Amino acid sequence: MKREVLINCGHWFSPLAFALLAIFTSACSASPWMSASASSRPSDPEVLLATTTSIQDSGLLDVLLPVFEERTGYVVKPIAVGSGQALVLGERGEVDVLLVHSPDAEVAFIAAGHGVDRRLVMHNAFVLLGPPADPAGIKGARSAVEAFERIAQAGALFISRGDGSGTDVLEKKLWTRLGYVPLGQSWYQETGQGMGATLNVADEKRGYTLADHGTYLARKKGLTLEIMVEEDRALLNVYHVIRVNPDKSPRINAAGARAFADFMVAPDTQALIGEFGVNQFGEPLFIPDAGKREEALGE
Repeated sequence: MKREVLINCGHWFSPLAFALLAIFTSACSASPWMSASASSRPSDPEVLLATTTSIQDSGLLDVLLPVFEERTGYVVKPIAVGSGQALVLGERGEVDVLLVHSPDAEVAFIAAGHGVDRRLVMHNAFVLLGPPADPAGIKGARSAVEAFERIAQAGALFISRGDGSGTDVLEKKLWTRLGYVPLGQSWYQETGQGMGATLNVADEKRGYTLADHGTYLARKKGLTLEIMVEEDRALLNVYHVIRVNPDKSPRINAAGARAFADFMVAPDTQALIGEFGVNQFGEPLFIPDAGKREEALGE
């Protein structure tokens, strides 16, 4: 019996997603990723993917998953949670493959034998957002740490995800670099929710928050929050695809996980990632990185 987990498998397709999907489908007509014939459909077609709310909220999955499913015959069931929760699901053998952005935790995951493969897929950056009034005066700060210091000194409202996600882990790391523990302060609030929901809370309460650039761009139209600090190497946001070690459970779909990982780093997919967001926002929401040296990112 397949694992019983909470699955968010509904797809909301934006006009951007439909347009890019149509372009990509046409471009791939002569691609090695040909549609699976009835005779080549996998015997175990369900692939459980644990990924981040940041990717889900950006709309990227709405473009990628239908293409993968059409090309391979697999059906992906995405579970959108924080990276920390996604890694826990992998450790328990409750999913087949991960698409996450918490590098330190990912390295530990592999070292502990929970994953058998970790490949660089793409990156964007985190941005520090705040209300137009900027009560802490952080706009133009030289670094995210300097901005955090000004927020703490001003006692300005900061909205944290507080969910163990990659975003939350980086935020806590920045506070640690400052030598400060904000938890428990009246001006520091945790939502315990995903990126999209946290953006909404920060916007409604006119607070500061840390977000990945892709989700911010995708949600920007409905927000008053503005970018206060960016282009700090400490805010680099890197995504990897990781196959869960099939020894964790006989229920793990190792073949499906490999097919998905291969798809994410394939040239056609990387091209689609690089175009995602350009028509609507004038810039891509993610930078494709398959085959690159990770230490060179952001240079």
